[in-house]
Amino acid sequence: MMVHYIKAPLDNEIIRQLKAGDMVYLSGTIYTARDAAHKRLIELINSGKDLPFNIEGAIVYYVGPTPAKPDRVIGSAGPTTSYRMDAYAPRLLDLGLKGIIGKGDRSESVTDSIKKNNCVYFAAIGGAGAYLANCIKSSKVIAYEDLGAEAIYELEVENFPVIVAIDSEGRNYYKIGRNEYLNS
Repeated sequence: MMVHYIKAPLDNEIIRQLKAGDMVYLSGTIYTARDAAHKRLIELINSGKDLPFNIEGAIVYYVGPTPAKPDRVIGSAGPTTSYRMDAYAPRLLDLGLKGIIGKGDRSESVTDSIKKNNCVYFAAIGGAGAYLANCIKSSKVIAYEDLGAEAIYELEVENFPVIVAIDSEGRNYYKIGRNEYLNS
């Protein structure tokens, strides 16, 4: 396992260096989106309209942050279960999305799309939303404010800790870890 400090947005050279199981500290601009926002993004794409952010090289974090306390940038910001976005992810990856942050394993179609498009799936630590919020330095809603916590936010993160769960070659740390456990 290697440790990487990387900056978003991502490019192909950075992505190729990341291997399943590597620890990553991510800084830069990322975007949030959950189920309802993904549905609306696909509707925009289908109608030929522009997305609310530049998808090329972008990272989307599957999170619905809680409201911020008066002295905070954001409330708790832990990852949501990723498989609920599996129906939408390949289309967004085909359009230039390069990174996804969530929790839990992904479908074969998402893994295939990650390989095809030279992308990466990061896992954030579930249950650590308050800790992860400390790595978020700014937060603003950029689309779908009516969705509340599921609106699309633009986040500036600094040393946001994630693990490479599925790398650009399709190696899946969930499967690797399970096999190591079963065969030890």
